[in-house]
Amino acid sequence: MAVIITDSCINCDACIDECPATAIVSADDSPLEGAEFTYVKPEKCIECVDAAVPKCADVCPTEDCIVWDMPYTAEYNDHFVESDDYVIRVHKKLGLMSPEVNPQPYRENITKEQREAHVSVGETLKLYN
Repeated sequence: MAVIITDSCINCDACIDECPATAIVSADDSPLEGAEFTYVKPEKCIECVDAAVPKCADVCPTEDCIVWDMPYTAEYNDHFVESDDYVIRVHKKLGLMSPEVNPQPYRENITKEQREAHVSVGETLKLYN
């Protein structure tokens, strides 16, 4: 997964159309029960590793709304699968699209400490100067 949209989200949904992996959905389409803000599907987020910055954070009008989470890799399988903060998609043939089954690319230059602290994407990539 790599990024989370926090409760400071204003639900403008600017990030949805920018996501190249179609990993972001509106609160109305969130798989979380009673979701109040835009949601990032961890099993689809690619952190826009091929771009200078994640596209969602680049267009977000709310400073520090998008923060880092742990990489969607087998090492962090329990972080995603056993959390109430996520609903991982179940594929008809492949089953649960967990990090063990469907790992995603991530930015290796973002430290584990920054991810655990949910540091702002904009702060780490100097979007807000």
